[in-house]
Amino acid sequence: MKILLLFLSPLWIFATVHYAKLEPFESIMMKSAVSGLVLDVDLGAEGTMVKGKRVVYLDDALDKVNLASAKKSVALLHQMLDINKNIAKSLESTVERQEGYYNRINKLATASKTQKDTAFSAFSSAKTQYLITKEKIVNLEKQILDLHYKIAQLEDTIEKKSLVLEDKYLYKLMVRKGDFVAPGSVLVQVMDMSKAKLVIFLESEELKDLDTKSVYLNGNKTTYKIDKIWKVADEKFISLYRAEIYIDAPKDTFSKLLKVEIK
Repeated sequence: MKILLLFLSPLWIFATVHYAKLEPFESIMMKSAVSGLVLDVDLGAEGTMVKGKRVVYLDDALDKVNLASAKKSVALLHQMLDINKNIAKSLESTVERQEGYYNRINKLATASKTQKDTAFSAFSSAKTQYLITKEKIVNLEKQILDLHYKIAQLEDTIEKKSLVLEDKYLYKLMVRKGDFVAPGSVLVQVMDMSKAKLVIFLESEELKDLDTKSVYLNGNKTTYKIDKIWKVADEKFISLYRAEIYIDAPKDTFSKLLKVEIK
């Protein structure tokens, strides 16, 4: 009987046992894109799943004043633009009349040089006024475009001064009321708990024929596969290769230790 067991043992399937902590799919440090004084933080939201709620609020009072002023300036510039367009239309008609008069009198042999010069001067003056008005129109349009850009910037800044989370687990608030943050300052640490992740480190031999192998969790065969493998050995575990397995999120809690086998 002992001989038979020794003969059959190479046919058994052995697998290295790994242990991995059940982690959220992703952990993110969210940083501020703008600077400002922290006016409010929602301490009660820490450690909860947040859905469409503001958790950090930076001072945006001056930005809102600038925004209102910029929008009013745009309205005034549009009024000035309309006025100058009407003036330009009137001047265009004047230029056409003065040009016609000058062309007629310039052909008359009986007209004096003084009459012809006066007609040309009136035509030239009308055309200059018309071109000056057209230039004003172009400048006003440019100012309106610049203000629209400023408005877009202010609206973007105001939006970024309210950190609103959508379906994210707020693990930790990194700022408090009264803090001043600069661009790049970490505001919160959030986690994506829509699914879970297991991180294991495999030996080079274990990487062979992975597509044909199954993932066992706590001794039970599953339909999961290894989703991501690093092709370069880990910096800490220098002879092992990092691998990640993405699984369904647990119904209770994360951070449990699971036994993982690939065989």
